[in-house]
Amino acid sequence: MSAQGLEVIDHTVSLTHEWINELSGRLDWSSHRSALRLMRVTLHHIRDHLQVNELAQFSAQLPLLIRGIFFEGWVPKTTPIKERTSTGFLMAIGEQMKTTPEFRGDVDIRRVFDLLNARISAGEIADIRASLPADIRDLWPAP
Repeated sequence: MSAQGLEVIDHTVSLTHEWINELSGRLDWSSHRSALRLMRVTLHHIRDHLQVNELAQFSAQLPLLIRGIFFEGWVPKTTPIKERTSTGFLMAIGEQMKTTPEFRGDVDIRRVFDLLNARISAGEIADIRASLPADIRDLWPAP
């Protein structure tokens, strides 16, 4: 039992660390902070391409703490964004990751997709991929 009786918080912190550790391993990065940053930035760019209903279904499978990160700064009236190309998607993430020396562009973004494929149901991943523009969908391998 949690010292404070707040097991749900202890559990989500533990689960969030699992996700970050797994992503750090997939990336082969030593900085967990950078791995979390890449996950956050990539999730935000995925989020901004989704309709509200699909976004809610996807977020329901995220750990509580990561779900909070996912919705951080979201402005529903500005989504989904019109950006349709993988180049624009990669550039937007790259711009936010430019101060991270380990960042290798699309190779690392695909590791985030691999993590999501491993942690989210295959049916939900299929729905999310189908909701994305084809050019961006091609970046995300099927589970």
